[in-house]
Amino acid sequence: MDRLPKCDANFVPLTPITFLKRASMVYSNRTSVIYAGVRFTWQQTYDRCCRIASSLRSLNIVKNDVVSVLAPNIPAMYEMHFAVPMAGAVLNTINSRLDAKNIATILRHSEAKVFFIDYEYVPLAREALRLVMADLQGSGAPESMMPLVIVIDDVDSPTGVRLGELEYEQLVHNGNPGCILEEVTDEWDPIALNYTSGTTSAPKGVVYSHRGAYLSTLSLISGWEMGTEPVYLWSLPMFHCNGWTFTWGIAARGGTNVCIRNTTALEMYTSIAKHDVTHLCCAPIVFNILLEAKPHERREIKKPVQILTGGAPPPAPLLEKIEKLGFHIVHAYGLTEATGPALVCEWQAKWNQLPQRDQAKLKARQGISILTLADVDVKKLETMQSVARDGKEMGEIMLRGSSIMKGYFKDKKATAEAFHNGWFLTGDVGVIHPDGYVEIKDRSKDVIISGGENISSVEVESVLYSHPSVLEASVVAMPHPRWGESPCAFVVKNKSMGDNCGESDIIAHCRKNLPGFMVPKRVQFLDELPKTSTGKIQKFQLRALAKTFVISENQATKKSNQTNRENQKPRYNNDQPHEQILALSRL
Repeated sequence: MDRLPKCDANFVPLTPITFLKRASMVYSNRTSVIYAGVRFTWQQTYDRCCRIASSLRSLNIVKNDVVSVLAPNIPAMYEMHFAVPMAGAVLNTINSRLDAKNIATILRHSEAKVFFIDYEYVPLAREALRLVMADLQGSGAPESMMPLVIVIDDVDSPTGVRLGELEYEQLVHNGNPGCILEEVTDEWDPIALNYTSGTTSAPKGVVYSHRGAYLSTLSLISGWEMGTEPVYLWSLPMFHCNGWTFTWGIAARGGTNVCIRNTTALEMYTSIAKHDVTHLCCAPIVFNILLEAKPHERREIKKPVQILTGGAPPPAPLLEKIEKLGFHIVHAYGLTEATGPALVCEWQAKWNQLPQRDQAKLKARQGISILTLADVDVKKLETMQSVARDGKEMGEIMLRGSSIMKGYFKDKKATAEAFHNGWFLTGDVGVIHPDGYVEIKDRSKDVIISGGENISSVEVESVLYSHPSVLEASVVAMPHPRWGESPCAFVVKNKSMGDNCGESDIIAHCRKNLPGFMVPKRVQFLDELPKTSTGKIQKFQLRALAKTFVISENQATKKSNQTNRENQKPRYNNDQPHEQILALSRL
């Protein structure tokens, strides 16, 4: 076939910025943002974003400059997801739960030119900026490398708090809505810089492309079957993978963004009832906020609210509890490096005939790839061979596709390690079921090896969550004189069930539902589990604590009497098939 021309008429670089322009024309009078007493339409949001982009250009922000923002889920945070790339810059949303030291590290590493700060975080930001200045002076770098500070006052109830001369609404007012904005000519250009939570190592800067953000957004609104005019509650922080790309996705569907400052039970239930919320995203930890709500905080949920959850594998018993409140759960799996969710547990109609408990177990799986991904597989890292699709043989989950990050900012070594033989290595251990659905078994370093057996902490945690007295649970490896390692469970009790549950009750429950070698050898009750700023349980802290629990050889012999025989023979039963032993190179 003759070579056909590629021109402006048939090839336009992909960028989610186009979703806003389209929304302003197609859904111009629809409500785009609700925040307290403030309402904006899509035409107004587009106008405000153009003005902010214009003001950034007037402040000498040029292409690929980094613009950082420290703010909760407020209108300004939402607008900057469009305004910053419209100015040609790269958006860096900073986790508002970090301390001043970590924020200073991000500002220095990203070389941010502008730093937007919500009035609520001015004291935190002031300390971070002090650390940045001290670092610059210590290294002999010019003070001109300090970012320009702009405070975001409350658009509903201005407080007058300042940290410098500039304020966000002032930039909106002074900006030119008709200015000629930076045109995206290369879809591989960066659009966002997001830092990992740093639970296993120092935070790394993950770079997203316009192309990756665009395709991931389309994949998620399609995979979640999000129809037109959704009413979306911002319970998921926008700083977390750009709100899993729904900052751009709600514009694509002409929906309404309901912004709240705090993810509390009262704010969530009130917003759901008042604004007829149809969709929200959250980590499983938010389920407990909703489940633990006091009577005066609850509101009637008149029609099912769609929840996309991810961030940690949700135990099936927890899914079962939250759906009884009127929520419909879809489970996703992803990483910062994958532009948020990469797999979605796409529901199949035939599963509707199954008992509720069986449905919850299916929903707990991580699922199949979003449309953006070219492929997902579970492989043995040492051979790059795919595991059997039997739901038993474990390997490392690997991804490849356009939604995977460009790489780590200023870290070629880490980027090279993340990409292997054309695949992105997630570091998560999982299986593939016969129907092609992937299920996580653990982080590679969290697999417990006891007497040569690989124990999935996720499986043990799922059984713990099925106990009515367990609110939260986490399982890690504990040193064992006989088996090398054994499971140690950390449990937060459900206060509404009283305080009668003890270690023996939990262990007895596990014995009824798990093979003997998987039963925790110790249960430690805590008031709360240590978590990252994004709600993930910090298992490295629990592992350090578990290492202090010393079991003598005599204790080990005594505790192992009932299970020793089981540990010496193949373990097959109808409920818990024996898993093949794998020599995972990352263990």
